[in-house]
Amino acid sequence: MSLYHKYRPICLEEVIGNESEIEIIRAELQRGDSPHAFLFYGPTGCGKTTLGRIVAKGLACKGNDFKEIDSADFRGIDTIREIRKQSQYLPMEGKCRVWLLDECHKLSSDAQNAMLKALEDTPSHVYYILSTTEPQKLLPTIKGRCSQHQVTPLSDSQMFSLLRKVIKNENENLQKIVYKQIIQDSLGSPRNALQILDQVLSVPSDQRLLVARKQAEMQSQVIELCRALLSKTGWKKISNVLSDLQGQGQEPESIKRAIIGYFSSVLLKEDNMIAGLIIEEFLKLSFYDGFPGIIFACYSIIKLGGKEK
Repeated sequence: MSLYHKYRPICLEEVIGNESEIEIIRAELQRGDSPHAFLFYGPTGCGKTTLGRIVAKGLACKGNDFKEIDSADFRGIDTIREIRKQSQYLPMEGKCRVWLLDECHKLSSDAQNAMLKALEDTPSHVYYILSTTEPQKLLPTIKGRCSQHQVTPLSDSQMFSLLRKVIKNENENLQKIVYKQIIQDSLGSPRNALQILDQVLSVPSDQRLLVARKQAEMQSQVIELCRALLSKTGWKKISNVLSDLQGQGQEPESIKRAIIGYFSSVLLKEDNMIAGLIIEEFLKLSFYDGFPGIIFACYSIIKLGGKEK
């Protein structure tokens, strides 16, 4: 089992970072009238879906009463109609029924309007949890119906606490310089950090810094790629960066996640249509598209909306 899945928090007490939001969520769950709709938003890999699952558990939702839907794959109005139909039935195992809609900004316009209706007429035994990297793409009326929680990246000290806890539990040792490298490369994402740590711990101690630095090099080149995509630099420069990444044998999924994380952070700072389009292009990729998918996504982005510079 990967470290990311092994150490994924299962309760609020295990969550590192986002303390103020955690306290608000805890208070909401302890109240007798918890909100029937939650919205978690923030960069990829920072715990939005994890918090959604924890909230569902805190609401005493069990087994088949909990449904998790990836809105990137099921984004049409029929999906929401089916949810509304199923919501009329009472829970089978727990006290309530919960639907968690991941990447909910991918819902079509008609689906979002149907979702708004569902939020307006929510049965007492039903709760909705929405998760997104792009809250600006949701209808304001949907956001207004939800208890909103921004999930932010971890600070360096919080990331160190997480890594040190995992290292201790795994009965491993790590040099401080390797800790520092992983923290730098993860960009505040606990998922990124634990995936890098997985690679680092898979090699002998004397090779771990080399593996961590290889990740740093990849991160630096991905950032260069992201900046080039954002400024719509010519294809030649972008193809050179892609060639370097491919020559290093970097995992396409890691590159994809890093790119989505970078532009999610851009969107949280400002309304940037280009950043939104880039995220949308990379979210289309599946695991099986591999590096050709990364290349074609970059090419498509450069050709969107006009000529190259």
